[in-house]
Amino acid sequence: MASLAGMAFTGSGRITMDDRAFLTALFEAAVEAAHPLAAMRSHLPARPKGRTIVVGAGKAAARMAQALESLVDWPISGVVVDRHGAQAATRHIKVFHAAHPVPDRAGHSASQALLRAVEGLTADDLVIALISGGGSALLPCPAPGLSFEGEAAATRALLASGAPVDAMNAIRIQISGIKGGRLAKAAAPAKVVSFIVSDVVGDDPALVASGPTVPGQAGATEALAAIEQYRIELPATVRAHIEAGTTPPPPADDPAFARNEVHIIASARVSLEAAARRAEALDVTPVILSENIEGEARDIGRMHAALAREFARGASPYPFPLVLLSGGETTVTLGNDSSGRGGRNGEFLLSFACDIAGMDGIQALAADTDGIDGSEDNAGAFADGASFERMIAAGLNPRASLARHDAWTAFNAAGDLFVTGQTGTNVNDFRAILIGSGHR
Repeated sequence: MASLAGMAFTGSGRITMDDRAFLTALFEAAVEAAHPLAAMRSHLPARPKGRTIVVGAGKAAARMAQALESLVDWPISGVVVDRHGAQAATRHIKVFHAAHPVPDRAGHSASQALLRAVEGLTADDLVIALISGGGSALLPCPAPGLSFEGEAAATRALLASGAPVDAMNAIRIQISGIKGGRLAKAAAPAKVVSFIVSDVVGDDPALVASGPTVPGQAGATEALAAIEQYRIELPATVRAHIEAGTTPPPPADDPAFARNEVHIIASARVSLEAAARRAEALDVTPVILSENIEGEARDIGRMHAALAREFARGASPYPFPLVLLSGGETTVTLGNDSSGRGGRNGEFLLSFACDIAGMDGIQALAADTDGIDGSEDNAGAFADGASFERMIAAGLNPRASLARHDAWTAFNAAGDLFVTGQTGTNVNDFRAILIGSGHR
C-alpha cells in the first residue's frame, strides 16, 4: 500500500495542512467517481433512424453534455440548463443558466426551451436526457392556472420547511408542467434514454430533479400529506391547485414510457466507495457508515460527534488511524431567527465542532459534492477539537451561531472554510472524519 508521504498527521487536535490535504484527497476521489463520462459510455444507446435530441437539467448538466458530445459520433442537438456560473464547452448542445435553489425567470425560459426541443418527434427519434440534482429549482414551469411567482414562493416555503426531498418533490410534481415524467411524455413517441446523477437517498430516479423524464408514484394525496406533516405554508393558489388535482402527472404505466430507459450513472454510494479506496491507499482504515443519512443537520452532527468521541477514546473496533465516511441529504429547518449564512454541511459541522470541543485526534470535513453549500461560495468546512476555541477567539459564540443557522460566518472567522468552486456533479453530502491519526 502507498504511504502517507507528505501528509504527516499530528494528533494535536489542530488540523494541519497535511491533515486537510488528506481529507481533501478523499473529497476529490468522491467527486471524480461521479464524473459521468465512463458510465455514459457503457450505456450509450444505438444511433436512431431519426434525430437525436439532448435535454437536461441539474448541477451536472453542462458537464454531462460536454461528456456526451465526446462520446456520440453522429449528429445531435439540444438544450440543457445548469446553474449560474457552471462552465463546460459544448459544440452542439446549448447550455442555459438559471438560479438555484430558488428559481428565476431564466430557469422558466430554459424549461420552455426544453419542451420546445422535444416537440414534434417521431418513433424513429431518440431523446437523451441528462438529469442531476438541482434540476427541480432549475426547471420552474408552473402548471396551467399557476404563475411563476407562485411556484417560486412555493419553493421558498419548501426550503424553509426542513422537509425531506421526497416530500418536497411530491409537492413540486403536482404544481409543475415539466416534472413528474411530463418532459418524457411531451417527447413521445420518441424513445427517451435518461442518464441520471443521483443526489437522493435510495437513488429513486423519479425523485432526482423531481423526475422530468421518470414518472413517480406520489400523487396529490401524498403531496397534501407532506404539506400537513411538515406544516408547509404554501401560497393559497398553489395549495388550492394541489387539492383540486386537475393536472395530475402521467402514471408510470402510461404507454408513452414503454420504450424508455433509465440509467443511474453516479450516486453517493459509488463516491463513498471511491473515497474509501483512496483512504486505504494512504494506509488509513475507512469505515462507511451509510450513504442514506437524513435528518436535521445539527442532529446528524451530534450523532457523528458521539461516534467520533467514542472511537477517539479507544472504543474503536478498527485500527487507527481510521476515517468515518458518510453521505445522504440532511435538512435545515429555519426557525424565527434565520438571519445566518451557510448550508446544511456547515450546520452539520458546526454542531459537530461544538460537541468535540477540546478533544485531540479528531479532524473532519463536511462538504456538498457540487461545490456549493447552500447559497454561499464554499463547498463546506473543516473542523477539529480546537475549532470551538478559534471561533471564541474570533469573537463569536459557536452555539449562538448554530442557533441562528450562521455556520458560514463561524467557519469563515476560524479560517476553516473549504472552497472548491463548482465541481460539475452532485451526489449530495460528503462527510469524512479522521480519527486517531497520532497513532501512526
